[in-house]
Formats: sequence, C-alpha cells, structure tokens
Amino acid sequence: MTTTDGLRLLPFRGLRYAPDRVSSLTAVTSPPYDVVVRPDGVRELETADPYNIVRLILPHAADPATRHRQAADTLRRWRDEGVLTPDAEPALYVYEQRSGEVLQRGLIGALRLDGPVLPHEDVIPEVVEDRAALMRAAAANFEPLLLSYRGHGTATGATAVIERTVQSVPLLATTTEDGFAHRLWAVTDPADLASIDEDLGRREALIADGHHRWATYQRLYEQLPGATSDSPWAFGLVLLVDTARHPLQVRAIHRVLPHLPPETALAEVAGAFRVRRLPGELSAALKSLQETPGNAFVLAGGPDSFHLLDRPDPGLLDRTIRTDRPEVWRRLDATVLHSVLLDAVWRIPDHPSDIGYLHHAEAAVEQAARHGGTAVLMRATSEDTVRQLARCGVTMPRKSTSFGPKPATGLVLRTLDDEMN
Repeated sequence: MTTTDGLRLLPFRGLRYAPDRVSSLTAVTSPPYDVVVRPDGVRELETADPYNIVRLILPHAADPATRHRQAADTLRRWRDEGVLTPDAEPALYVYEQRSGEVLQRGLIGALRLDGPVLPHEDVIPEVVEDRAALMRAAAANFEPLLLSYRGHGTATGATAVIERTVQSVPLLATTTEDGFAHRLWAVTDPADLASIDEDLGRREALIADGHHRWATYQRLYEQLPGATSDSPWAFGLVLLVDTARHPLQVRAIHRVLPHLPPETALAEVAGAFRVRRLPGELSAALKSLQETPGNAFVLAGGPDSFHLLDRPDPGLLDRTIRTDRPEVWRRLDATVLHSVLLDAVWRIPDHPSDIGYLHHAEAAVEQAARHGGTAVLMRATSEDTVRQLARCGVTMPRKSTSFGPKPATGLVLRTLDDEMN
C-alpha cells in the first residue's frame, strides 16, 4: 500500500451484545487476547457467561484450522440467535475508560491501513499467521488495537466532538473486574464526522498495543485477490487516543523462560553482569529494579528467589549489540536482554515455546516457578523514547513495553462481511 498523508478513520456498523441476551456486559467482556494467556484465565472467562467473547478470540480445539472454523461458526450462531446485533447505522464510537484518577477517551473506528501508522516492535510470524487465519475465517475484527496520536491537547477537532459527546447518554456502561468503568457512544452526525476526519487527516499514529493485529490486517489485505483501497479489508478496527489530552500509562512486559532453570541462568550470567541476591518479596525486588541506574533486570526462580542483574560487561555489549542503530536503541533494556542475555549468554531460541511474555510480574514469577524456569522482570520504556525510535523507522525488540489502559474486548466488534454486502 502507498502511504497517505494522514489518518482516515471511517464509521462502521458496530456489532454489539444485546443486553437482554447476556447476564451482564461485564460477564461477556475480556482483556485483549494476548493478555489472557493462562488456561485458568480462559476458563474463568468462559464460565462467567456462555457468550463470553473469549470463545471468539481464543476458541478451544485440537488444531488451528478447527479453532478458527469454530470461532466463525460461533459468531454466526450468536448473530442468528440475536446475542450479537448490528447497530442501525455506521458510526464512529467514543470510548471512555475510567478508574480512580485514570481517565482515557478516544475514538473507535475502521482505520485505513495505508495511513501514517508507526510500529515500534517486531512481531512473531507464527502469531500473525494464526490471527490472520482466525480473522479470515470469521471475516471479523473482534477487538480494537490501541493507537496513540498527538493532537493539540485542546478541545478542538476530534477532541471537541469527544468532549461534547460524553455529555449525552451512552449506548452502554459497565465496570469490569479490574475496576475500570467503560462507556461507549455512537457518533453519526455528518458535521461531527467531517470535523473528526479533517483533524485526523493531519495526524500520524503510534501503535501502542496490537502490533500483531496490525500486521495481521496488512497480511490479510495483501493476500486478498484483487483487493482495492475501498475494500473492507483495507481497514482495521482501532481505538485512537490523543495522548496530549489523555497520556497513556506505560508498563513493562516480563519474560518467562520455562526451559532455563534459575541456577543455570545465574551460573551462565556470572562475569557478564554483576549479580546480587535481593532479600524480601517481589514488591521489594521491583523497587530495587526501578532504582538501579543503567541496564538492569531481576531474575526470579520463584516467589522468594530474586537476583538483580546490572552493570553489564561493556566489552560484551560491544560484541553482541549491533552498531547500525541509534545509541538510544542500543541502550534499551529490551535490546540488552535479547541481544546479550537471550542470544549470546543463554542461547534461548526465539520461539513462543521458549520465551513467554506476561504483563504482570506476579504471573511471570508464578509461571516460571511452575515450570522450573526463570522469569526476567523488566522496566517500562517511556512513550517519548518509543515515538522517537518509531519516527526513525527503528523497531524495538518485541514486547518491549505495554501501553494502557487497553480497550476491553467485546464492547463493539466489526464484521467485514456486512460491509461487503
């Protein structure tokens, strides 16, 4: 695709749960598919309500083809039964998330794929292929990506429409188990849509969360025979947030190395980093990590076994980290982890079965202990650093950081077969 000058966010007929057909909206929503990583997490969602969205985003079956077909069949059945119903007319959706002092508002719509969208992380090809097969079978975008852009931070353009819209009665309101309150409104007024289009037409976006889904959108479009720029497959479901108005929260994503025993990890890293045992619990270990200057990591082999790695050998860094990248990239914790520790010291294969990615430190420590492996606890990278590298066309190691709050999955879906009819 040829990149256009600005962002094009188009209205679509959202597919939403019929409130009278489910126990509650809370019971049918889910975190994004890549956050629901533990089998017990999937089971908990499945038992919350028979129509929980996890049955579409993470279906159970013996092989991938059956899983994807099962998701498509489930979607079709829920539509036939009136569990999921399309809105009467195309709309952009104002979406609000609130918890305590955290407030995030943005726009959900179908974003044209050839706009100026900046990725900042690499993707895992196997994950993209799996997501593409699922979306192709279901002809649907089940969950919006989280994209950020920098507006003026003032109540003009798209922001003015959002601020005015949230004064009205929402289409839905619910509170999920993580304590976040969610509200959704439809924007259908032609003047409001034109104002949003004019504003976003001058913006570029950064992928905050959803690199694999964005790569999936692009893969599906490229594989579609004779696809035009007006095809529904030339657009993908996103949530756009003006971070000048609503700054995102930035958190780390931790690694679990299930086949690397902690004693082996510590023995092999000796001499490459300074290694110090940390007394106390996980919270104390994370506090020490945050306070350590330079590159640093916490290795965890269980709930009471923490070691701080810092002061990497400069010669080792020079030998193992590529030199054709900006210095800020070479100093990233994620770069040092992947280039030095995973590749050179531990020689961990870059495969999903050998490296797990978890958003919560407690879950990472628990999973590592269950497998007799090692958790590597990380620090977050700032949004400014991420954006700086993305504008240079430099991608960070995958899962370098986590932006949020992430949109809940299940509040509004996009079905492509409706747009083709």
